[in-house]
Amino acid sequence: MKISEPTLKFEVKTALTALLASALVLSGCGKPPKAPPPQGPMPVQVMAVSLANVPRSDEFVGTIKSRRSVTIQPQVDGNITAIRVHSGDHVTAGQVLMQIDPARQQSAVESQNSTAQQKKALYNFNQIEVDRQRKLFADGITSRDALDQAEQAYANSKADYESSTAATQTQRHQLGYYRLTAPFAGVVGDIPVHMGDYVSPTTMLTTVDQNDQLEVYIYIPTEKSGDIRMGMKVQLLDEAGDVLDNSTVDFISPQVDNQLQGILVKAPIKNKQLRNLQVVRARVIWGESAQPVVPVLAVSRIGGQPFVYVAEPAGNGFVAHQRSVQLGDTSGNTYDVLSGLKTGDKVIVSGTQFLMDGMPVMPLPPPPAAASPAAAPASGAKG
Repeated sequence: MKISEPTLKFEVKTALTALLASALVLSGCGKPPKAPPPQGPMPVQVMAVSLANVPRSDEFVGTIKSRRSVTIQPQVDGNITAIRVHSGDHVTAGQVLMQIDPARQQSAVESQNSTAQQKKALYNFNQIEVDRQRKLFADGITSRDALDQAEQAYANSKADYESSTAATQTQRHQLGYYRLTAPFAGVVGDIPVHMGDYVSPTTMLTTVDQNDQLEVYIYIPTEKSGDIRMGMKVQLLDEAGDVLDNSTVDFISPQVDNQLQGILVKAPIKNKQLRNLQVVRARVIWGESAQPVVPVLAVSRIGGQPFVYVAEPAGNGFVAHQRSVQLGDTSGNTYDVLSGLKTGDKVIVSGTQFLMDGMPVMPLPPPPAAASPAAAPASGAKG
């Protein structure tokens, strides 16, 4: 097929245009992109490290105990015939808790009472006889020896009757042991026995606790004995570290516990939600001291190691420097600083997640709502 000259010229011109465009595109791709214009230092809010009164404290295990708590055990043996309360019931003083079968003791009381009646009859007879012998002796009818014998028999029967009467009263008193009552008002504990169970004086039937008079028992190691004093502040904490109650030491044992090698201290408890024998965390506050503090917002962690960014002068501006710190407890919204910072250091409290070591920053004052570390309350809550 024969191609006309105009058509050939048009195709050649189109091909040259396409080649030229491809060359321009390839040459443009080979050039490096233009760098973005340089940015200024990052604005960050800073807060100066200052001193605050920080409580010095240690935590120990504390046990809540009731000042009035009793274990109910029988003084006699027998089968339980009645249980008149349930675990958790509030009882009054003298209220019947349980009944032990008193049949055997009632038989003993009746038998002893019959014996006492027999001895009383003999005592009455001898009393009449001695009166008669005294009249006969006064009239000269009987001898002195007969009177002495009558008086001796009267004295013996009187003593025997009084002894039998006392034994009867003892048996009746023991009959009261078969009814177990609450010694004071309180709350009934667990009842491990059941109707019909045979119990003895070694059997634990239940407990009665009075929760309106509680105190915490804390054993403090002997190496801290020099710091223990009356009136020390004590805080009871739950598992989350929240304060359950505030108290002060009102008892210090003069002796060291041989097994625990600790000194027992006690503090009264006002929180009625706590229970007898409950285990809690007890913080003993020894005193307060001035110590550097840092805002909680300034602290970051890498692999569990805490650190902060400090705005330090560099040339005509500031840069962020990463600094490891050792922290103590929290006081309000601040950490106690044990090492790594000093007063006056400007720690960065905003945008810490975007910072890198050596990055230029522009320090700004903290927001007005932010509390000064020195004014933060020293609550003593654990961090």
